[in-house]
Amino acid sequence: MEEFDKLRQLLIADRSVRRFRQQPIGRETLHSLVELTRYCASGRNLQPLRYRIVSDPEQCSDIFPYTKWAGYLTDWDGPALEERPVAYLVQCLDTALTTNCLCDDGLQLQAITLGATALGLGACIIKSFNAERICSILSLPEHLRPLYVVALGYPAEKIELEDMAADGDFRYYRTPNQIHHVPKRKLSQLIISD
Repeated sequence: MEEFDKLRQLLIADRSVRRFRQQPIGRETLHSLVELTRYCASGRNLQPLRYRIVSDPEQCSDIFPYTKWAGYLTDWDGPALEERPVAYLVQCLDTALTTNCLCDDGLQLQAITLGATALGLGACIIKSFNAERICSILSLPEHLRPLYVVALGYPAEKIELEDMAADGDFRYYRTPNQIHHVPKRKLSQLIISD
């Protein structure tokens, strides 16, 4: 039961971080996060996902304008210059192997974000990005198709989970004191009664 509780606490702590301290992350740490994906289940055991590690400040700066941040925060354009990610992992599908990664992408993304959280890092999985521009910036081969961009850094914000309100509003929001609130459905709403 102790191991289960540790996992539960890690999942609670594993939040989408959108503001970061400007403290570099070592390449070995980024390699270690990618290494976690080796141990994930893989549909057909094909293992078709690859990762482009980006930690060079200039490349990080080049990528940032082609990512979209926090769709529910309509009055926020994303992290300020001094709060931007210090690294990215660009998850790519190797289309020379397959055009369908089944559920591998989500399994591996969760492993990366849990690993980041365990190391005191913050991560934000970004699906809304300009793939063409990022491919160009990173000189990705044509057979590698970006699926997600994982922004990484040391958290510079506080995030709190809360039970979803009775009206069912699931949108995250920020309070004036800059705390990021994330509504979650109650367990009773997740279980289908028999």
